Amino acid sequence: MDRLVLLGDSVIDNGVYVQPGEPDVPRQLRDLLPGHQVDMRAVDGSVTADVLRDVQENGVPAGARVFLSSGGNDALAHMELLTDQTAQPLAHSLVTLREIREAFRAQYAALLEALDPANLMVATIYNPAFTDDQAPLQVPAEGALSIFNDVIQQEALAHGVPVLDLRRLFDDPGDYANPIEPSAQGGAKIAARVAGWMDDRVSP
Repeated sequence: MDRLVLLGDSVIDNGVYVQPGEPDVPRQLRDLLPGHQVDMRAVDGSVTADVLRDVQENGVPAGARVFLSSGGNDALAHMELLTDQTAQPLAHSLVTLREIREAFRAQYAALLEALDPANLMVATIYNPAFTDDQAPLQVPAEGALSIFNDVIQQEALAHGVPVLDLRRLFDDPGDYANPIEPSAQGGAKIAARVAGWMDDRVSP
């Protein structure tokens, strides 16, 4: 029996966000992969340091494939920058963003180093879906997330790890349960790509 370990945050652990009776990502994967063991270790609210701690303390079963979605909550930790009304010189803002990027890089690179690249696929952070009174946050949020996604893609490339780009996958409002969490529809898209990767049918 092949084994799949799910690591990360609420992109995977989305059970509390889907509608009652709708399946979360782990259940969708179990339905798509009846001959596989699916280990659910993603935890809503986890940052990359939490996932790294889990891997360091609990390891990953030898030969198991791993799907990793991490970084969204690291980005959310800096949400106040999107609404900060304090005027700062552009150079100062860019220095701040670089410091945030490199702090995230250190955690994310360490996490990839702790996992087997031959059995790993990682996900980028999808763009949010802010509407109504939150709509002014959409463009700056996309710009800020590109900094984190740049790290994910660079580190994945450096480690020879395939990337599932959720920014391209989440292309419909129905993919979202709320502005920042996946619905059952969005989760089904993720599950289909991960299942295809497990069965070597498709690339990310």
